[in-house]
Amino acid sequence: MTDSVLVTGAGGPAGVSVVNALLRAGIRTVAVDCDASAAGLTLGSASAVVPPARDPKFVDALCEIAVSQGADAIVSTVAEELLELGTRAEDLAGEGIAVWVPSRAAVGQCCDKAVFAAVLTEAGIATPATGFVASDVSGPWIVKPRFGRGSRDVYPCDSLDEVVWALRRVQEPIVQTRLSGREFTVDALVDRQGLFAGGVPRWRLETRGGISTKGETFADDRVLMGVAAVLDAVGLRGVACVQGFVTDEDEVVFVECNPRFSGGLPLSLAAGADLVGEYLRGVRGLPIRSSRLGYRPGVRMSRLFCEVFQG
Repeated sequence: MTDSVLVTGAGGPAGVSVVNALLRAGIRTVAVDCDASAAGLTLGSASAVVPPARDPKFVDALCEIAVSQGADAIVSTVAEELLELGTRAEDLAGEGIAVWVPSRAAVGQCCDKAVFAAVLTEAGIATPATGFVASDVSGPWIVKPRFGRGSRDVYPCDSLDEVVWALRRVQEPIVQTRLSGREFTVDALVDRQGLFAGGVPRWRLETRGGISTKGETFADDRVLMGVAAVLDAVGLRGVACVQGFVTDEDEVVFVECNPRFSGGLPLSLAAGADLVGEYLRGVRGLPIRSSRLGYRPGVRMSRLFCEVFQG
């Protein structure tokens, strides 16, 4: 069979990064998105428009496209697709199409920020105090959607009046103690047996819409050990991006875990970690090679244009 992979979410930064990484590796790539104007559609060896994940025909459409294009694997870059793909994994396998998605429980514990905080607290992993009203936690505060992503409807608050104001404007809000310090993201991979295969920590030097547009890789064993503990606590397998802070008090605190590739993935790839290639091996049931996930600290990316500098 031709080495061909279908990549979803080709309109997002992560989707574009995955498509480009596969093409650089010489892999024929079928780029799909629910938006006909998605930029990443022009990058693939072939492309198609599909229904959104909530559409009952979504998985059938992916299957039809994969079969017609000779793709033997699907790489999803959109968290909302994971549950749908997971429920149809056996059907896809029957058509010769491999997928690798986390369990429903793991996806739920990552996507529900209130549950995520509770799971980490139960496991003894540092995470911000979390509640549903201002009096649940100490200030300063941050109000955010319980199920949101990115920076949409996220409000920093310095007074109780501001918290009350923000709670009225956010759908299903949670309140957390606001952290100060240096913010980081780790692009990580866990193998099918639940072993932490590797990760790339990077400082989030500049963000837009919740996506890192300027960053720099760094080395800190505490961060990587903490990420491994976070992913074990939520039971996540496969790819993940984990966010947190090294606080002003030099404590490593974790705030979020997404069961997907991150928008800042180009920096981790430029630093030398073959996250896409090794994840694809996992999709196809092959062992993940930790030796391929090493990276260079001090690599900097500016504004997602892949202007990479090594310090």
